[in-house]
Amino acid sequence: MKEKFKTLQDVFDLYTEKNLFHMMGQGHFDGLESPIGVGKEANTFSAIRKGKRVLVKIYRLQTCDFNRMFENLRTDPRFDGLKRKRRKVVFAWAKREASNLSKLGKMGMHTPKLIAHRDNIVVMQFIGDDGPAPQVVSQKPKKPKEFLKRLIVQMKAMHKAGMVHGDLSPFNLLNWNEKPYIIDVSQTTSFQNPNAEDLLERDLRVMAAFFTKIGVKLTPQELKDKL
Repeated sequence: MKEKFKTLQDVFDLYTEKNLFHMMGQGHFDGLESPIGVGKEANTFSAIRKGKRVLVKIYRLQTCDFNRMFENLRTDPRFDGLKRKRRKVVFAWAKREASNLSKLGKMGMHTPKLIAHRDNIVVMQFIGDDGPAPQVVSQKPKKPKEFLKRLIVQMKAMHKAGMVHGDLSPFNLLNWNEKPYIIDVSQTTSFQNPNAEDLLERDLRVMAAFFTKIGVKLTPQELKDKL
């Protein structure tokens, strides 16, 4: 593994390598296959677990914007008292994603199911067939109105759980067999967060603009009313 991904030194520091091998030893996955994507704070890889593909998300310890992450976390009541220390912030960020995936998965939502979590690594269900399911920004739904209805069901379920995504966009929404799958829930927070209403308004603006662009005229207020 180390040799195969030696060009990704900002991801595979010694601490992360140790955690990866520990998780492999626990049977959470057999070994990394190939890179899938590079996000603002993390890299994702496919891996095999019990003959099935899973997704391994590794939050970078050295090159992430931990100050931005801290500012986002500090208003989440679940992380009250968090210190502005790089590793603690990154670990808390990954923990929040794992916790959110677990909670949303138990509700039957269309989000990746959590498999395991350790410090800066989150292992989750692989959404897709032979390859990862495409983002809606690259594979727009064939029936946008039906897709929107299905997304509203998912958003309602999230809100019923007392949570707001906070970063919902065509990049954080997959189109798998014409069903919306919400991903990247590391920023998802509780409605008890004092910034929750602003985050919700942001999600409404972005999604309304996207669906209007693909032929379903929608204002943020109209989307809010549907929720």
